[in-house]
Amino acid sequence: MRERRLFLILVDLLFINLAVVIAFAVWSLRGEKEFDALIATQWFWFALLSALWIGFESVTGLYDLRVAGNFDATTRALFQTFLLVLSAYLAIFFIVPTELPRGIVVYHGIASVALIALWRAAFIRFGARLPFRRRALIVGAGGAGEMIARVLRGEFHAHYEIAGFIDDDARKRGQTIQDLRVLGTHRDLVQLAREHRAAEIILAVTHNVSDELFRALLDAQEAGIEIVPMPVLYEQIAGRVPVQHIGESWYIALPLAHAAMRGLFPYFKRALDLVAAVAGLLLFAVLLPVIALALEIDSRGAVFFAQDRVGRGGKIFRVHKLRTMIPNAERAGEAVWASEDDPRITRVGKFLRRTHLDEFPQFWNILRGEMSLVGPRPERPEIVAQLEKQIAFYRLRHAIKPGISGWAVVNAGYVDSVAAARVRVEYDLYYIKHQSLWLDLWIVLRTVAQVLTLKGR
Repeated sequence: MRERRLFLILVDLLFINLAVVIAFAVWSLRGEKEFDALIATQWFWFALLSALWIGFESVTGLYDLRVAGNFDATTRALFQTFLLVLSAYLAIFFIVPTELPRGIVVYHGIASVALIALWRAAFIRFGARLPFRRRALIVGAGGAGEMIARVLRGEFHAHYEIAGFIDDDARKRGQTIQDLRVLGTHRDLVQLAREHRAAEIILAVTHNVSDELFRALLDAQEAGIEIVPMPVLYEQIAGRVPVQHIGESWYIALPLAHAAMRGLFPYFKRALDLVAAVAGLLLFAVLLPVIALALEIDSRGAVFFAQDRVGRGGKIFRVHKLRTMIPNAERAGEAVWASEDDPRITRVGKFLRRTHLDEFPQFWNILRGEMSLVGPRPERPEIVAQLEKQIAFYRLRHAIKPGISGWAVVNAGYVDSVAAARVRVEYDLYYIKHQSLWLDLWIVLRTVAQVLTLKGR
């Protein structure tokens, strides 16, 4: 996977710098400066624009292999990248006391979008033919094996080639599952791996591994074949913990030593929270009169509403949000999930949700220490009580403070069903296990990208 990401970065760099040359050529044709003089005196644009584009491409997900293999997702991420680069350039243009050309970032942006879009389309179309596509066998043709096969042959078809399944159930021998044959049992593991030139064996067995299978896996490892448990691989490629397919390896889901418990990370995180809370509340104070007026014109009712939410350790706390729905949206008094096209959401409310402005009052909860800038979104007690009964490991979301934004917020859609809630839990558990200051900053930048393109959820 690292080889693929490095390949994407290097080719992107090639086209980003080619776009600089094209921008210089357009600049020269406009009669402002000679092309040779631009190359000699304006060379810093190669470094600056490369850094901006690669940095923001990382933020928008263009090096997420799921995005890289999907044309629609790549198009959206590329558009977001251009807007972020343009915003950063405008900030530099007005803040830095130097004379910068106004047009070059536009010329470069158009050329970069065109070149990268063309090459990424070619990558999606022909990526499966690249030499570092990994060939793998899946041990276990049950639910976990089916799921990892479906994911790898769907979102990651350009990165993985699955030769088939290995399963000790004699009834499955020769059957076709997810369009893949069950090739044999553990006795054939090494032989089949060599026949199919498999560099990786994915262990998708949710029960205890038998002694015979364990020895076969050791033989394969000694033969130079990489062995990777399915939950570990799923975490690496999808950024989620597959709570339904952990089985007896339950400890994989537990954040037994997450970053919030050790080192300086908790202090850095709290400092970031305080800075963000003060800045957010000041900005909110400036915007509130305009927002209140817009809400009043669009739909009569209160500007704010309050709800109880479940925080760290299951503690109940009170949050305030800007009203985004019509008054009395829950007439029966029961908690109802909101959906993306919920008819109860007002026109102004839709804008507030997409820009996350409806969450700004929660900066007060951050200041009070009840929430963090980044973490699992806090849910209502009634819904928590329901989901804890239906989703394994749901309670682990409360191991840390909830957040205004989070790994699940920038990766998943609205939670309007138990299935959608399960996906969000998988993302939340991944975040809890892999917390870091870098990941927090990356999530904040992803959130900003969503706000600028009105893709907030």
